[in-house]
Parts: sequence; C-alpha cells; structure tokens
Amino acid sequence: MAALLDRSGSMASIADDTRGGFDSFIQSERGHDGSTVVTLAQFDDRYEMVYESKPIDEVGGLELLPRGMTALYDAVGTFVTEVGAALAALPEERRPGSVTVLVMTDGHENSSREWSHQKVRASIEQQESQYGWDFVFLGANMDAVETGAQMGFTRDKSLTYAASSEGVNAAFSAVSGYQDRKRAYGMRKAAGFSDDDRRRAGR
Repeated sequence: MAALLDRSGSMASIADDTRGGFDSFIQSERGHDGSTVVTLAQFDDRYEMVYESKPIDEVGGLELLPRGMTALYDAVGTFVTEVGAALAALPEERRPGSVTVLVMTDGHENSSREWSHQKVRASIEQQESQYGWDFVFLGANMDAVETGAQMGFTRDKSLTYAASSEGVNAAFSAVSGYQDRKRAYGMRKAAGFSDDDRRRAGR
C-alpha cells in the first residue's frame, strides 16, 4: 500500500478526521493474511516522503499538519516515480505481489511547477499497463471522478467525498471495502466504488 495524502492548508478543518480515518484504515488492513508494507508521503506545495515500505504492524498514528498550497500534479508524479524506483531496486523475490496507490486531496491543483496532468496520466497508465498497479483517488471540493480521469485514475476508482467527518470516514471505509473485494475476487474482477459508497461519502 502506497498512500499520498494532502496536507495543504485547506485540510485544517478535516485534519483530525483524516488522521482518524487513515489510522482506522491501516488497522483494518492489519487483520488480513499476507505481508503488507506501507509507504506514505504527504504534500502541500512541498512534497515529503514520510516512510517507505514499513511493515504495516509498525505503522504508527498519522501525523498531519496542514499548511501551504496544493501542488497535486507534482506530488502525484513524484510519488509514482519514487515508489516505482524503490520497487525496481528490490530483488524480484522481494517485490510485492500487488501495489495499491491511494491519493487523497481536498482541493484543486494550484501550484505545480514540474508535472502537468498529461504527464501524470502517462506515468499512471505506464504503471498500470506494465506492472499491474492499482490506483485509487479520493477528492473533496471537486468532481473527483472528472479530476481523477484527467490524471489517469479510472472513474470507478475515483470518489468524491464531503469535507466533513462523515465524508472522510465514509471515504476510507469505501477504500477498505474495495480492498476486501480485491482479496475476494482479484483486482480484475473487483468492482470499484458503488453508488452507496458515493452517497455515503458525499454527505
């Protein structure tokens, strides 16, 4: 699991909810068979890799301090590149069997300098087609389906959530449900977000 979380200033109103929602999501992922490792990065108008390939049982509570603007394209492009490079450097037998990339933001792109949505889309499509990565996009204060599609996220795995306690918690719950469906049916057969997921997250 590789997660990229927005920490721009507009996240201040839902920072506590995001911390709790992410921690609950990690807790739910701990209960499954297999060896899951977590990579976490955060961004505003600066990008920070928090930790890489940490065993999920060693992941502590999320620290999230909102500040700055929203360089979404730069963050996604850099994150996908860095995770890809880290995995490529591993011996084949140590590479994960599946990679899920989760991106969560509450605002529109407003300060990227190096990456465009076209470049991000090309990077995502390459990882999907060549390496079977799975990408999930959560966005508030926007049409996340359309915004995600511009960057290469598939529409069924992009979810608009309300910038509220209920919306944040429902968004993380929807991701947990999707992960469970992948385990049960495999990624190619697992349905993305349902209409009920979208209704709950939109509150």
